[in-house]
Amino acid sequence: MPRARLRDLSLGIGRTPTGRHNAITDVDGVLVGHTTLIHDEPRIARTGVTVVVPREGAIWSDNAFCGCFSFNGNGEMTGIPWIEESGLLGSIIGITNTHQVGLVRDALVEYAVDNGYAERWLLPVVAETYDGFLNDIDAFHVTGEHVFQAIASASGGTPAEGCVGGGAGMICHGFKGGIGTSSRLVETKSGRFTVGALVQANYGARADLRVDGVPVGLEIGPEAVPLPGDPGTGGGSIIVILATDAPLLPIQCRRLARRATVGLARAGGSGHNGSGDIFLAFSTGNHVTGGDRPLDVRMLPLDQIDPLFDATAEAVEESIINALTSAETMTGFKGRTAHALPLDELERVVRKYRT
Repeated sequence: MPRARLRDLSLGIGRTPTGRHNAITDVDGVLVGHTTLIHDEPRIARTGVTVVVPREGAIWSDNAFCGCFSFNGNGEMTGIPWIEESGLLGSIIGITNTHQVGLVRDALVEYAVDNGYAERWLLPVVAETYDGFLNDIDAFHVTGEHVFQAIASASGGTPAEGCVGGGAGMICHGFKGGIGTSSRLVETKSGRFTVGALVQANYGARADLRVDGVPVGLEIGPEAVPLPGDPGTGGGSIIVILATDAPLLPIQCRRLARRATVGLARAGGSGHNGSGDIFLAFSTGNHVTGGDRPLDVRMLPLDQIDPLFDATAEAVEESIINALTSAETMTGFKGRTAHALPLDELERVVRKYRT
């Protein structure tokens, strides 16, 4: 059965409607790009880099309010101290493998300098998850040119998912994982807003996987689909990037980032000790630029924010499942294999619990 997104299988998650593309790119001005590296010579590569580009690239000077949350901190996301201090996102966001965070961070600085975006210092945001099971991670495959290529390829529409970009070599709940995305449209008294999520999913034990509450991981156990290796305790990591056009202040963005935990928990993640579960949320609803005068900013009233919390949980949960349904079986470093979630079995199991 060909790979597909969850809703292509006539399955869905939650009650809130999706955006046009059911992707983070449904937030106006947010683009996504990937560079994917899959080759066996001279050393085995199953890796890459993914970029999320707010404001169609104008984010370097037209900053966005932003907040972060670390559910479990066995991971890395650069730039967090300044985000916590200032509440501002001022760079493209990169996602890659654990050993190349520094290179991607430096490449974003170089990109900003070469394109005239560097007025003062630069503290780009780059996050990671570990792909060393399938990728020869110590070969350092990702280069600055690959980062530039990902930025150049960034576009709207429905981004590629699964074994692409930074997610090329990732494993999720004992199946092949990677990049996934989803969105929700939210109605409030202040108007309609969009919440979008993008995940790099590389976490979780097989037995914990749930799809819309159905215990899929228990139903499709290792006797049906082999585990990639030692089943372990469900360690690994997940990076979640959230975007919204709702006018949120930094503290509200941080509150939104915290709600990514709900979506992760629904899919079967519980923040194990070995997991780097780090979430970032930014809002394009205000423009934060320099100047000599105080800025006029807007804030969504607190009594209207609950629908955004619900939308975040749904979008994160569905993003994780889209990563699983889109990813293909992959054999990589040392002949190790991570098998794809079988979609026919997924449909069978969900129907069993819904009838």
